[in-house]
Amino acid sequence: MDALLPTYARKAISFTHGEGAWLWDEQGERYLDALSGIAVCGLGHAHPAVATALSEQAQKLVHTSNIYHIQKQEQLGARLCEISGMEKVFFCNSGAEANEAAIKLARMYGHKKGIQQPHTLVFENSFHGRTMATLTATGNRAAHAGFEPLVPGFIRAHYDNIGAIRQLCAQHKQLSAILVEPIQGEGGIHIPSPDFLPQLRAICDDHDLLLMIDEVQAGNGRTGTWYGYQQTDILPDVMTTAKGLGNGVPIGACLTRTKANDLFKPGNHGSTFGGNPLACAAGLAVLDTIEQQQLLGHVTKTSELLLNTLKQRLSQHPLCHDIRGQGMMLGIELTQPCAEIVDIALEQKLLLNVTAGKVIRLLPPLIINNEQVELIAEGVARCVEIFAERQSN
Repeated sequence: MDALLPTYARKAISFTHGEGAWLWDEQGERYLDALSGIAVCGLGHAHPAVATALSEQAQKLVHTSNIYHIQKQEQLGARLCEISGMEKVFFCNSGAEANEAAIKLARMYGHKKGIQQPHTLVFENSFHGRTMATLTATGNRAAHAGFEPLVPGFIRAHYDNIGAIRQLCAQHKQLSAILVEPIQGEGGIHIPSPDFLPQLRAICDDHDLLLMIDEVQAGNGRTGTWYGYQQTDILPDVMTTAKGLGNGVPIGACLTRTKANDLFKPGNHGSTFGGNPLACAAGLAVLDTIEQQQLLGHVTKTSELLLNTLKQRLSQHPLCHDIRGQGMMLGIELTQPCAEIVDIALEQKLLLNVTAGKVIRLLPPLIINNEQVELIAEGVARCVEIFAERQSN
């Protein structure tokens, strides 16, 4: 009997071990991982620096309560503030928890301004998590089904539509914050206009709102900068991160700056496991490795090669509608739903997924080399060809 709740439509495959961008299944077959555990294993699998950090820390101390000082937590918090331009950090265990903290900050901020029912502006096609508040903030009607009544206090806008956003902010006096992804990942790898985040920053300044940026998927070097907003010259008031921060070890963080720094007081929020020594040791090892191996520059260079190679192979294909990407977040949008391509890719020993119905999503490890770029592009092109043949038969 399968003891697991059926929350995933699992594929009939199980992996036993990995190294870098490769995974091996129980039969010893090797697969190229172009998904990174959905943007988690940015350093690839079984990275020696992370393994060593975990082993050494586990032999000393795995957990103490946040009632006490935790040295590794304070070290990681300082490093995150240094690279992000933020000032304070709350540690938790996932992106959803980080976004939950951000939403609570937004409400606290609104109440301190005298707003009785503070609202947060969120976006269509967004994804922020699966807790009740983050699920409500998520702009996917299908994800909401069966979980009503949803949490009140959200206003939804179209992504990258500054005119509509300005109008909503002028109309709704109950707004206290805007929550936004720098790139919509689950929504289909939607990359906004270059001035989108700067204009949101200006709107928040004009209306005294918190600008809260969800970097759960785009952060930790995936876009070629530490965080996606660093592609511009703005800073958010609140920033959330998780996924690639622990390279597979559960960790999340909600960072604040200026007017968001002092909203939480002791007792307002917490996490039993958040910021434990083991997870923070992994986080420090990840940051060290990205810096020491100069992976931000590597991502910028290698991802440009991958994007251009994909365009060379696929842009003229009749099923290809668009190819877009920033750093190691890439999407190939087809003209029709293509969920079957996930299974076709498995047959080709390539791991990817399909999001928003018809977007092939690639989230390769930050460490992939030029040979693996070629293998990914070749594999995706082959998958599209096989999909097209099967559709025509």
